[in-house]
Amino acid sequence: MQRSLFLIAILALSIVGCSSSPETNSATGGATTKKLRIGFIPKGSTHEFWKAMQAGAEGAAAANDVELIWKGPQKEDDKADQIKVVENFTNQKVDGIIMAPLDEEALKTPSKEAIAKGIKMIIVDSGLKDVETESFIATDNEKAGYMGGERLAKALGGKGKVIMLRYAEGSASTMAREKGFLDAAKKGGLEVVSDEQHGGATRESAQTASENLLTRFKAGEGLSIQGIFCPNESTAFGMMKALQNGKLTSKVKFVGFDSSKELLEAVTSGEIEGLVLQNPTNMGKLAVENMVKVLKGGTIEKRIDTGAILVDKANMESDEVKALLGKK
Repeated sequence: MQRSLFLIAILALSIVGCSSSPETNSATGGATTKKLRIGFIPKGSTHEFWKAMQAGAEGAAAANDVELIWKGPQKEDDKADQIKVVENFTNQKVDGIIMAPLDEEALKTPSKEAIAKGIKMIIVDSGLKDVETESFIATDNEKAGYMGGERLAKALGGKGKVIMLRYAEGSASTMAREKGFLDAAKKGGLEVVSDEQHGGATRESAQTASENLLTRFKAGEGLSIQGIFCPNESTAFGMMKALQNGKLTSKVKFVGFDSSKELLEAVTSGEIEGLVLQNPTNMGKLAVENMVKVLKGGTIEKRIDTGAILVDKANMESDEVKALLGKK
């Protein structure tokens, strides 16, 4: 009887011993192969900018053998949906969250809650107020907007009336570009006669806003303005379509921001003076690479500038622009 009890005790101890070795995250150097899980939250899902960023992020995730979960709102004005995505990732206990906030204020609380629960966070593209994150990886948006203003002032010879169609209130990245543009326009001698209108989150809303704005400045067959600036892909596309439909592309100098097939074709045809281009592919790549480094105990820079260049007909075929656009 005693021998049987002794064997049962030994068996019980061996079971406890086996069960006391939980699966360990690979970042800690344990023997298991559990992958790090990183949630990546873009502002939206439809614009070419986010598709390029996703490609860069997925490439870096594959190279570093981590699981990337890409999830964002369908539309770029759905702050409630983006908040929900942050909360879901927090509840799933992902290792890290990378996010491009739709609003610098609205995303503060869910971000702080995620960080409080031990989730590392990196912000990309657009800033977040009063939240201590691991890093902010983005274009220097004010500087990039200034580039657009400088180009428009040069194209107009330092004089003329211009308008700016804003993107959306609360979007830190585009607000910085708008400020940069206005500073450069003023310094370059341009008169900004309208800068209060917003295009909204979609190409369709931007086109409607553009058509309404152009109607205000029509004079006979032309325009009473000489220049236009738009701070992102959707506003630039909407304005381009409004100008094309109104047969006004030859009447005004137009500088946009970000790229798409249609916008680049308009640069080639001369309908757009130039586009300020970011590097979303590199932004996504650097965000994942730096998150992996943090999760493995490394340190990273608090601010990483991913750069911007102005593309026009003259440099469209340059090696730098081809590399940025993924062309060979």
